[in-house]
Amino acid sequence: MKKVLIAVVACMAMGFASCGNKTQAPIEVTDSTTVEQADEVAALTITALTEQIEAKDANKLQETLASVQEQVKEFVTKNPELAKKYVTKVQEFLKANAEQIKAFAGDNAAVAAAVETLTVTPAETFVNGLTSAVGGVQEAGQAAVDQTVDAANAAVEGAKKAGQDAVDNTKKAAEDAANAAKEDAKKKANDAIDEGANKLKKGLGL
Repeated sequence: MKKVLIAVVACMAMGFASCGNKTQAPIEVTDSTTVEQADEVAALTITALTEQIEAKDANKLQETLASVQEQVKEFVTKNPELAKKYVTKVQEFLKANAEQIKAFAGDNAAVAAAVETLTVTPAETFVNGLTSAVGGVQEAGQAAVDQTVDAANAAVEGAKKAGQDAVDNTKKAAEDAANAAKEDAKKKANDAIDEGANKLKKGLGL
């Protein structure tokens, strides 16, 4: 965890120059993440927001605000209580700097919407909403897995049935062929007997 935090601090110190124009990736959250570590993550986010407000960089600010939601999702999957603490700290910062943000990013609809969502929505409501969304995605994923398993099982059963049907059909065809051969042999034998009897009758003048 510390290595990840150090890497993010270094990235921010260089003004995100080495990180390109991509949205900041969420910090890794584990089951053992502590309140102190969650506070560190919030501090990193606030540091990034502060730099972008000072630079009046609306695009970077938008990216960081978008990353806040992804970061909350990371917390939600491991520890929703830490997610609330994280959101609360970010909200407090945004509320305190709302006027400055509006001054240079007021025309940016995405920034305005993100700030509005993060400052007006209570932390618990915000986290609960994302918790439900994450849960829905997980349930959808499990449903997809279940459907795949069911489809695979159905395919196996279908193949087994098709194989058994093929065996049954082959067996029936063989039996039919054998019965046909028996009947043909029997008919030929009877025909031969009748022909011999007729010849014998003719020889006796009957």
